[in-house]
Amino acid sequence: MAIPSFVDRVRFTVAAGNGGHGCVSIKREKFKPLGGPDGGDGGNGGSVSFRVDEGLTTLLEFHRQSIRRAANGAPGQGDLKHGARGEDIELMVPSGTVVTDARTGEVLADLTQHDEVYVAVVGGRGGLGNAALASAARKAPGFALLGEEGDEREIQLELKVVADVGLVGFPSAGKSSLIAAISRARPKIADYPFTTLVPNLGVVLAGDVTYTVADVPGLIEGASEGRGLGFDFLRHIERCQAIVHVIDLGTYEPGRDPLTDLETIEGELAAHGGLEDRPRLVALNKVDLPDAQDMADIVRPELEAAGHRVFPISTKTSEGLNALKFAMAEVVEARRAALPEAEPRPVIRPRPVGRAKKEDEFTIVRKGDGEGGHVWRVHGEKPERWINQTDFSNAEAVGFLADRLNRIGIEDKLLELGARAGDAVAIGGEDAVVFDFAPQLETGAELLSRRGEDQRLETQRPAVARRREKDAAYHAAKAAGDYTLEGLPEDDEA
Repeated sequence: MAIPSFVDRVRFTVAAGNGGHGCVSIKREKFKPLGGPDGGDGGNGGSVSFRVDEGLTTLLEFHRQSIRRAANGAPGQGDLKHGARGEDIELMVPSGTVVTDARTGEVLADLTQHDEVYVAVVGGRGGLGNAALASAARKAPGFALLGEEGDEREIQLELKVVADVGLVGFPSAGKSSLIAAISRARPKIADYPFTTLVPNLGVVLAGDVTYTVADVPGLIEGASEGRGLGFDFLRHIERCQAIVHVIDLGTYEPGRDPLTDLETIEGELAAHGGLEDRPRLVALNKVDLPDAQDMADIVRPELEAAGHRVFPISTKTSEGLNALKFAMAEVVEARRAALPEAEPRPVIRPRPVGRAKKEDEFTIVRKGDGEGGHVWRVHGEKPERWINQTDFSNAEAVGFLADRLNRIGIEDKLLELGARAGDAVAIGGEDAVVFDFAPQLETGAELLSRRGEDQRLETQRPAVARRREKDAAYHAAKAAGDYTLEGLPEDDEA
């Protein structure tokens, strides 16, 4: 199977790394059986981004892999060791690359400037360890938060050559010869149709004006509908500031003449769309052939009457090339001056934490009736993120989730909307988690302790109280001069 040398459209998947899980750890030292939580946070997952490299001319590198995945964040560890961040992936693309969501068709980015960067998918956030979750009410959490999954998206990259002038015309009209004659580009040139299979780009200097010229593969009638190679390469002239029709004066094909060729190519450009405002120049090529100059003299008045600027040229003898080069420079310079200045890119600043109103953080809708009552659906960035961070095999973590949900008013809103005990409450999208609504229930009481407390510390309090009672009795007896220490409370061996 032949390996392609030029690829201008690819489709593949980009996946960001998952965040590392937080760590549950209790610091243990001699004489300190419960020295406090010291579980570290998980690292964030790596992201995938695209960066423009002007040295690239093809998307061939993406033709070989169907998925690009960034590294996951490392999990946290004890002794307050945080997990490492997953390594980002930066994919280099040519200037003129359009990034599109392959499933929805939404254009995500149009990358034209050198070193311009677009972050396609963002890595998941790492979960907090139990050290970060400790508070005055929950001194030694027996749980940590899970890392979030990274984004994943199917991407289509489409390359549209960035050039000032696009050369269009029938196969073998001399477009490659023209770009070779006026620049240092060295495209493949041969005497058979469709020699050019990929767009060629050349840099031209005319006086003080420097501009680029793109040689687009030959067009034929029906190119906009998929005939020949035009369907694949018409998009490469979308960014051109001007169009030069290269007309073959030496063709012997029946039914073809310069006027008909121009009309046919213009019809294909119109069918493709979006090029109506580009100025046109007409280059009548191969005037060095027998009878070609006579043909040019015949058609030139008619073309000029139609509003075209016409330049008889010969890429073989260089006749008329200087006049065409300076005419192209004049058109390009005028177009550049007429283009509006680039608007400054908006700076997107995240909203400060805590500014959002509680009622704006989630929405609740009633979806119908279930077997045991109504069914309610909760949507919102925070609740859905908290669901993904929760380890549902840990009852204390579930209690912490209930605390967070009630803190932003979900329970109060459900009661306000008419929810009753036993109704089903689903939080999330397709993989929603469903709860039985139990209003005013102190979550976790039947499993661990009252919400916000740590039962492991509670079990130590009776022993601590007895130790304090014994110490007080000892000091009282010593102050009274009684050193027999009889009648002191005994230690609880349990």
